[in-house]
Amino acid sequence: MQVRNLIRAVRPFISAMAVIATAAVLVFTMYFTELGPQWIMFLAGILVAAILAEATRVSRAEWVTMRRTAQLASVKDKLDRETQLRKRAEAAIAAGKPRLHLIDEALPTMVAFIDVEGKCQYHNRAFMKWLRLRPEQINGRHMREVLGAKVYQETATAVRQSLDGHPVHYDRTQTMPDGAVYRLSVEHIPQFGEDGKVAGFHMLINDITAPGDVHVPAQPEPKGVAHAASGADMHVSAHDGKASQDMYVNLVTEQVIGEKNISRIKAAIENGAFRLFCQLITPITVDAGEAEHYEILVRLIEEEEKLIPPGAFFPLADKYGLMPNLDRWVVQHVTEWASRQYSKDEKRNSSMYFINVSGATIGDPGFPEFLQLTLQEHGLPGAVLCFEIPNSELALRAPVVAEFARQIEHHGCRLAISGFGRDKILFDLIRGFRVEFFKIDGSIIFDILRDPVALARITAINRVAKKIGVKTIAELVESEETIKTLKEIGIDFAQGFAISRPRPLAG
Repeated sequence: MQVRNLIRAVRPFISAMAVIATAAVLVFTMYFTELGPQWIMFLAGILVAAILAEATRVSRAEWVTMRRTAQLASVKDKLDRETQLRKRAEAAIAAGKPRLHLIDEALPTMVAFIDVEGKCQYHNRAFMKWLRLRPEQINGRHMREVLGAKVYQETATAVRQSLDGHPVHYDRTQTMPDGAVYRLSVEHIPQFGEDGKVAGFHMLINDITAPGDVHVPAQPEPKGVAHAASGADMHVSAHDGKASQDMYVNLVTEQVIGEKNISRIKAAIENGAFRLFCQLITPITVDAGEAEHYEILVRLIEEEEKLIPPGAFFPLADKYGLMPNLDRWVVQHVTEWASRQYSKDEKRNSSMYFINVSGATIGDPGFPEFLQLTLQEHGLPGAVLCFEIPNSELALRAPVVAEFARQIEHHGCRLAISGFGRDKILFDLIRGFRVEFFKIDGSIIFDILRDPVALARITAINRVAKKIGVKTIAELVESEETIKTLKEIGIDFAQGFAISRPRPLAG
């Protein structure tokens, strides 16, 4: 490359020296030699040719210079225009930042930005309220301090993948100190800097808790509410005891609903201010001959397009005894929708719709009769509906669950135990009534690729389930590697973002 550049630099001088040398030879020949006129004419012709070649080269160089100058001017004009457009865009972005910030603060989705060092550099109001922390306890703090050491360890793999530049989606369960269990949908979106390197990632968290998933065990009334010391411990003490749970529910009622009574929640149930979603539950083995099923999810739409997060709404509805009303609303609308699908789509005839039911509905003596009348009204066989009962309810109230199971089985409906295997495995408690499915808890499924204990636990659950004739469903399946492992174990069905995201239950 250097030799080529050197030749390009000295080439004009070589041409000029050749012309001068030719002229010198011609003069020397004319005055100091006795060569004939023909030689003099030959040398003169060479000189003229050399002069013409040099003139052509100079002319071409001037033309190239003019063309490059014109191109440079064009590029400069284009750069000036792009600079002006960029300034206008920056001005528009700056003008829109307050509106974007306002929207961000009003979103029910919890949003935070984590830099490459694992420190939280931004969070919205929903994120702060969920953790029950002050801004100074989040800004610039490491994720371990903000989320707590246990949660940080559970999500460390996803964080590492995000900082490597890969988007990550997963569901996880969160058990609060008061015993309430929530399901969260978490998404990590990497952000790249101008140098193309990862600058951090945005963490988006949505509460996707279903009605039957929240169980808050009764606790004795504490003498007082302890104050948080600092950091991540604050959100622990804020949920400590029954009194603080009541304070939290009342706070949600005042801030989200806008009044201390529950009349607007009742009106929402009466007026159907809810939206139903469904998530696919698919057989893992294609040639198994099993049909696809769907889990029904509920979202509340409040006035002014506000959304009440499920994790905040369900404890509130449960506190005021409204969960049976909500469960009946869901059963009524799902049955009506499923009857239309059942009549016009033969392929869906063997599909089931999984509906979560609360502890209050399980113990409601009037629910079986309501279920029977609803099925008769819409001409739908009971086998289309499968009711999910939380594993925690089975552990606490096995006789009540057994009676509920016998009642719905009498009407042809099916039963599934959700969150199975999270704590103690309760095979002995399902004697005397029929269970169609075990939905293996997602916190165990999430660990099977890296934890041999979790893998062995799922293998044992599946082995016993097969012996007693119960089908297994893996929850929170997030990757093809997990699906492959579940196939090897022999799990029957899978549910999660690797299968399908929740979608609206179409009219």
